[in-house]
Amino acid sequence: MSISKKIVLTFPQSLVGQPIVYHLIKDFDLVFNILRASITPKEEGLLVIEISGKEENYKKGMDFLKKQGVNVQPLKKDVKWIEKKCIQCGACITICPTQALNIDRKTMKISFDEEKCIACELCIKPCPARAFEVRLY
Repeated sequence: MSISKKIVLTFPQSLVGQPIVYHLIKDFDLVFNILRASITPKEEGLLVIEISGKEENYKKGMDFLKKQGVNVQPLKKDVKWIEKKCIQCGACITICPTQALNIDRKTMKISFDEEKCIACELCIKPCPARAFEVRLY
């Protein structure tokens, strides 16, 4: 059975320069898409990825990460756009790193694609109408 999950990986300083994620592809036949990364040499690293593959390989890959000292957590939040609150100002459009927020240039209407959203929360602060909420689950 194939699965797809969004997870957050936190790397300790000692692992930042190591090819840990490479092994998920090579050794466990997993496919991943980087949704967000903040990795600095000699500091802790953070990687938000969507990972997919066979369930058995996923479990083995997660065990491998944990044995290496990588903290693995499911992404347990998302951002909800409250369209009726939106004043269509566009303040959120340019700040969205995944283009989950778009504007139709003909109608000048904003749209939100939940599938593209990585819950980075960058859209929340610039929104004067408070049309975004963070949902934790």
